[in-house]
Amino acid sequence: QVQLVESGGGLVQPGESLSVSCAASGITFSIYTMGWYRQAPGKQRELVAIIGSGGSTNYADSVKGRFTISRDNAKNTVALQMNSLKPADTAVYYCNARSIAIKRNYWGQGTQVTVSA
Repeated sequence: QVQLVESGGGLVQPGESLSVSCAASGITFSIYTMGWYRQAPGKQRELVAIIGSGGSTNYADSVKGRFTISRDNAKNTVALQMNSLKPADTAVYYCNARSIAIKRNYWGQGTQVTVSA
C-alpha cells in the first residue's frame, strides 16, 4: 500500500519561514521524481518544485530563490523549505511521487499552509 504523508503545515506571518515534509512508504522511493504542488482556493493545482531521482531540481518562477526542495533516499522523505513567505503562498501543499518509467503517480492528502498577518 502506497502512502505519502505530509506534515509541517501551519500558520505563519509574511516574511517568516516554514518547512513541510513528506514521508513515503510502499514505493521504491529512490527511483521516483518527488514533487510539491499547491492549490489555493478557487485555483488549479500548480507545480511548486520537483526533485529527480538523481537530485536535479526545478522550481516555479514564483518560488525561485525562496523555496528549497530536498530528498533523503535513506529515510524516504522529501522536504520543502519555504523562506520569505508571502500571502500568495497560502495553499494546500501536496506531495507527489511520479515514475514515468513504471507509469506510477501518487499523491498525498495535503497540508495547509497559511501566510497571514
